[in-house]
Amino acid sequence: MQESKKDPFAAGKNLPISKAAAIMGKNPQFIRVCLQRELLPFGIAVKTSSKWSYYISPSKFYDYVGIKNPDQEES
Repeated sequence: MQESKKDPFAAGKNLPISKAAAIMGKNPQFIRVCLQRELLPFGIAVKTSSKWSYYISPSKFYDYVGIKNPDQEES
């Protein structure tokens, strides 16, 4: 079976903080803090005991920034 050369996060699983930050021209900590404070509509931050976990929906993120998801296949 041949591996896809597409971004593994394109299937709607999760967009990395670093990629979201680069696209928005912000540093990753800005994205983390905004998610923690529920200021960005494309993801969530969940605190478990002492660590934060983050989820960014690729489709919501690309809608928010107003660009087409480059990893999404056209149909």
